[in-house]
Amino acid sequence: MRLVAALLAAVCAVSGTSSILASSAGSDLSRQLQSLELHDCRGAVRRGAELPDAKPVVVAFLGTECPLAKLYGPKLQALSEKFAGEVVFVGVCSNVQDSPTEVVTYSNRASITFPMLMDPDQKVADLLHATRTPEVIVLDASRKIAYRGRIDDQFGISVARQSATRDDLTEALISLIAGRTPEIAETKATGCLIGRSRRTEPQGQITYTKHVAPIFNQHCVECHRPGEIAPFPLTSYEETIGWDAMIAEVVSEDRMPPWNANPQFGHFRNDSRLSSEEKQTLLTWIQNGCPEGDVSDLPPAPQFVKGWRMPEPDQVIHVRTEPFAVPATGVVDYQYFQVDLNFTEDRYVTAAEARPGNPAVVHHIIAFLKVPGQDDISLGRMLIGYAPGTSPLVFPEGSAMKVPAGSKILFEMHYTPNGTAQTDLSYIGLKFTDKDSVKQEVVGLEAINSKFRIPPGAADHEVKASERIREDLTLLSLTPHMHLRGKAFRYTATFPDGTSEVLLDVPKYDFNWQLRYELTEPRTLPKGTVIECTATFDNSANNPNNPDLSKTIGWGQQSWDEMMIGFLTTVRPKVQ
Repeated sequence: MRLVAALLAAVCAVSGTSSILASSAGSDLSRQLQSLELHDCRGAVRRGAELPDAKPVVVAFLGTECPLAKLYGPKLQALSEKFAGEVVFVGVCSNVQDSPTEVVTYSNRASITFPMLMDPDQKVADLLHATRTPEVIVLDASRKIAYRGRIDDQFGISVARQSATRDDLTEALISLIAGRTPEIAETKATGCLIGRSRRTEPQGQITYTKHVAPIFNQHCVECHRPGEIAPFPLTSYEETIGWDAMIAEVVSEDRMPPWNANPQFGHFRNDSRLSSEEKQTLLTWIQNGCPEGDVSDLPPAPQFVKGWRMPEPDQVIHVRTEPFAVPATGVVDYQYFQVDLNFTEDRYVTAAEARPGNPAVVHHIIAFLKVPGQDDISLGRMLIGYAPGTSPLVFPEGSAMKVPAGSKILFEMHYTPNGTAQTDLSYIGLKFTDKDSVKQEVVGLEAINSKFRIPPGAADHEVKASERIREDLTLLSLTPHMHLRGKAFRYTATFPDGTSEVLLDVPKYDFNWQLRYELTEPRTLPKGTVIECTATFDNSANNPNNPDLSKTIGWGQQSWDEMMIGFLTTVRPKVQ
């Protein structure tokens, strides 16, 4: 951990800030601003001396690939129109990885009309001690810093509210226009670290081509490649440079790759975590200035199948007949689409895969199987799901899931706007076999509690559900499911002999990552075993995703409601 601390300290030193505070000495800052001369993204020369003396100035640091900067670009444009004639807005792109062409594209997509300045040497970022995108710094008429930090609190890291509860920038500007000092002068900006130009020569034996690229290929590029949900690609050295500080942050904080299971319990074949050695390699490489290495050391690029990762499906089922429109910004509630399979006889599924039609905005898909006569309180058994990095279901040879005649599929779709209006038409594929070929039937079970009530303000509210195993089964995978107030989830098995075992512990549940945890070795569940699931919910102000901490929350299909389901995928010895 000393290396991590040293690395983050170095990042702060390079950015010229060891705290959020920066000097607000008006005369000195004004003089330095007046002497600045930069090009905007369209090549025109812009001078600091052109800024009007009598008006506040909003300096917004933005980046073309940062997800939060994409969401806040249109918001900043709307604010510039709201305060037109009273406040001057200026965008600054300090990322070394952002080209003028990319900034023009970003501006056009966000309909930005205020100037967007190129700051490739981070002169403005250093002068104003900016560290992230998006981050705003407001200068009063005397060019003192009157406010710095976030635009509002609607979006953050794994946070997306229906609307902001605090419009920090707006409140600061209203105060300045009225001749008052903003009540709140500083807030914490969240987002991507500014990609800074290299200020030390690359050194050391760890190189991108020989050591780092293999790690990215194994753990990252499945999502970090063009057209996928990750905000920027990591498929080449050139694409990586500029993101080094951000990579160091998310790796040291275990935010990426996403994996929420407690390693003390269970072993899972789709565990995406970096090993301690891989972390050390990445952090050392970044601390040493990101040397490229010999191109002959580059490993072969991973190949991703276009189309299907499962065997060619026998039937493709779309979530709806027409594409769904995803807005550029805001929060899209969970969407539910029901499709009648029109099966007139039982079918047996040997493989299934869910595929996003538009990976840039589809965060997860869950296809629930609703069998005839099922109680509507439950969404049904989970047939297949998708989240970034999720593999298709391919059952062991001789195994299949029975889909009874008359069944329907209910799709749960989680869309995440990315700053540009999009459409999506996602789908699943199913492969079948005949009944006589099935030696083991895949059985989907769930421990479910639909009667809970979560009191307002409760920070650690436990809800339990259990499922008794009524025949000898073999466990293949586990999938916990909650919504925005989900905090933790645990599966515990109590066997007929009285012994207990924690099968899966998720101490920091994140609704953004609807992960299926696939056991490395299938686990026998004898008849009489009881699977108990314990879900913990946070309905307090401590939960930044909480839509409304004043309400008592119960079961419901929308993200502002809650669910408590512990899915289990098992197999039984023969078809019943």
